Amino acid sequence: MIAIYNYGQVDNNDIFARMAPKYNVEQTVADIIDDVRKNGDDALRRYTEKFDGVLLDSLEVSPAEFDEAMAQTEPEFIAIIEKAAVNIRRFHEQQRRSNFIVEGEKGQLLGQRVIPIEKVGLYVPGGTAVYPSTVLMDSIPAKIAGCREIVMVTPVGKNGKVSSAILAAARIAGVDRVFKIGGAQAVAALAYGTESVPKVDKIVGPGNAFVAEAKKQVFGLVSIDMIAGPSEILVVADGKSSPRSVAADLLSQAEHDKLASAVLVTDSSQLAAEVRDELERQIPLLERSEIARASIDNNGKIIVADNLDVAIDIANRLAPEHLELCMDNPFDYLEKVKNAGSVFMGRYCPEALGDYYAGPNHTLPTGGTARFSSPLSVDDFVKKSQFIYYTEDAFRDVARDVDYFARKEGLTAHGKSATVRLEEDK
Repeated sequence: MIAIYNYGQVDNNDIFARMAPKYNVEQTVADIIDDVRKNGDDALRRYTEKFDGVLLDSLEVSPAEFDEAMAQTEPEFIAIIEKAAVNIRRFHEQQRRSNFIVEGEKGQLLGQRVIPIEKVGLYVPGGTAVYPSTVLMDSIPAKIAGCREIVMVTPVGKNGKVSSAILAAARIAGVDRVFKIGGAQAVAALAYGTESVPKVDKIVGPGNAFVAEAKKQVFGLVSIDMIAGPSEILVVADGKSSPRSVAADLLSQAEHDKLASAVLVTDSSQLAAEVRDELERQIPLLERSEIARASIDNNGKIIVADNLDVAIDIANRLAPEHLELCMDNPFDYLEKVKNAGSVFMGRYCPEALGDYYAGPNHTLPTGGTARFSSPLSVDDFVKKSQFIYYTEDAFRDVARDVDYFARKEGLTAHGKSATVRLEEDK
């Protein structure tokens, strides 16, 4: 049963279960990466047979397999994926950045160019898990950014095929190529390239401890998005909120993982008790009740605060992945929210709306990193380059300043590169 505290009875550092158990996977992952780097496709086939129980002739999903997946996916679900894709595109289109040029008085030009990352790799969990929403959220911003090639990797099922729903989402989102590989070996293939899998410049997407460790180990050779921790939800709710809805929202994250954290902060002791009772009614009805039960009992908390301003202060200190403001006037409090991955406003905005459909990205910072990190966006799929142009007159005006600055740092060759141009003109 979830515990109820008055604010101050539990340390802020203990509200979210943010320390996942340490898995001793570093050396195992390092060995897998080295094997894939040296042996390419042969290593990928061996690991797919070992971990997925499938020996593949071809690692890449064929056009015929895409067609089959589209035919096997329910038309109703295809329509819903397409609607979600429209919403995601509409939101992320607003994130496009523009080039700019600043012109000086003597003709000097200073500029910034926004350039798409050429090749992007998407890791999408597969096998027993099916996350077509991850395909949409990770690939559509990359398409909007203008990435030349989007390569997806995802594990196969025991039948040697990728989930039809995942492939349908990939086709609708515009993914260029899909490979039937998962785990650390898939991350290694994207980072180093193999005979079949192209080397990419950035890898994004969630995964298990082996995938997360592999992303850590290849970072620097390629860019990565983030290392995601266990799911988190913090619901701030006033006393008029529905206990049934609040409990359902908490469980929407609790069912993810036994390490997930679901926390309610409210100004109502009555709502706190009613939500606790409602959780006990709803958990046995869930298909993933065992996971939700462990999450709620071990990591779930209800905190009774003096007022909603204190509740928002708690939220800012925790910097949750998902923050729900269940109240009549959520926009009165939005400006006070400083640290949150994504904010869900009002009584009719469950976190699941953002996971699948509304449009804002569901790949969010966890573990308190919303204090300094942002949701996945178009910005993650571009890089920026600068340029500088000075006319002769503009350069003559500043050359001595450059030389003086350089000598202050003891870098006389830097300074000489400026003054030599003045000497040549004498």
